[in-house]
Amino acid sequence: MLIGSVAQAADNKPNIVHIVADDLGWKDVGFNGCTDIKTPNIDALAAGGAKFTQFYVQPMCTPTRAALMTGRYPFRYGLQTMVIPSVSGYGLDTNEWLMPQCLKEAGYKTAIIGKWHLGHGDKKYWPKQRGFDYQYGAMIGELDYFTHDEHGVLDWFRDNEPVKEEGYTTTLIGKDAAKLIEGHDIATPLYLYLTFNAPHTPYQAPKEYEDRYPNIKDPTRRTYAGMVACLDDEIGRVVAALDKKKMRENTLIVFHSDNGGTRSAKMAGVMADMSKVKLPCDNGPYKEGKGTVYEGGTRVCALANWPGKIKAQTVDGLIHAVDLYPTFASLAGASTAKCKPLDGVNIWDTIAQGKSSPRSEIVYNIEPFRAGLRQGDWKLVWRASLPSSVELYNLAQDPYEQKDLAAANPEKVAVFQQRLNALSKDAAKPLFLVDQFKVVKRNLQGEPILPIDEEAAVEAP
Repeated sequence: MLIGSVAQAADNKPNIVHIVADDLGWKDVGFNGCTDIKTPNIDALAAGGAKFTQFYVQPMCTPTRAALMTGRYPFRYGLQTMVIPSVSGYGLDTNEWLMPQCLKEAGYKTAIIGKWHLGHGDKKYWPKQRGFDYQYGAMIGELDYFTHDEHGVLDWFRDNEPVKEEGYTTTLIGKDAAKLIEGHDIATPLYLYLTFNAPHTPYQAPKEYEDRYPNIKDPTRRTYAGMVACLDDEIGRVVAALDKKKMRENTLIVFHSDNGGTRSAKMAGVMADMSKVKLPCDNGPYKEGKGTVYEGGTRVCALANWPGKIKAQTVDGLIHAVDLYPTFASLAGASTAKCKPLDGVNIWDTIAQGKSSPRSEIVYNIEPFRAGLRQGDWKLVWRASLPSSVELYNLAQDPYEQKDLAAANPEKVAVFQQRLNALSKDAAKPLFLVDQFKVVKRNLQGEPILPIDEEAAVEAP
């Protein structure tokens, strides 16, 4: 149940600005202890709001974004494995009722500025066809920050039309968001899904941003630092626009990464060979990173800020990306009746007051070759591909997953496997794997195989 002041705000339909960074390391923000990269604007939001210590997402970009838009785990509709490749035509099932559709019915103006990556090969999957009134940015996921293309193909659009313009993508996204806010009619509530592609590969930054960090000796880390600094500046620009428009007092801002920072070259994109580069992301003490179901891949830096409605605090309760849909809908007074059964739960009291989370289980992922599940303090990592293996951790005692307790707890392992097997009966076939079987079939028929390294889909723990 909502507290009184928030219930009143819900009647006023608060603005919602949902900011997502791309492949940002858990420790690459000041509020999580980063010392070599400065993030003053993000840190200010964290200091004045809720800092989350157990905010979970999916291991990779497309699955997380699908979870955000549906409030449902992506294994339910086939987007649980890898990301949608640039050469593929599938997308997020059009039978899913998405967040912008839900909020639009409640009277919101809906906008996506930045990265989509939930279907690009057919316009039926594009944001304008899925409930967004306004769209600007990239449809796929990895693009050159200056030319806005991938392998020579432009991926930069405004309201379904290609846009050729100069500028660094992070700056362009921030400026467009500020312009949208400046021109917004405050009589209408705003839902802005602000999805930066920074600091995803390729690692590129304007020289003036790299020059801020002469003390960082590693060149890739220095570029990455410049990317994060620009991201922070643009978030500051957006907050300033809200202040100037006098919207800030009735605006909920949520910020998080789409997955953990990249720690494996196999997960570092397709535009450059990263095998000989020291990857710059820092997930702090957490194990592994992007593409894995370990904590480093799924527990991300995150915060929420709403002046007067969210108290300054550290929130330790379990939160998953799927929870944002029902939480936003509740604050907006929006109906979720058209949604398929939600996996998310309303965690507003946890966000605003630090109360115990109603969530006790996290499904990290369910795929034919691996799965991850948390219940309470316990977590199982199950690798089903041969040679199969199981790992069991007590995250309260061992949050960094150093001590495997599976051999000493066979009964608990069995209970977790039973739960995962039950969930898997409702799982859709991964569309990525279905798509790649088609690629192989075309290759056997004499057509050229597509240039995708898919072994990472199975090799990732």
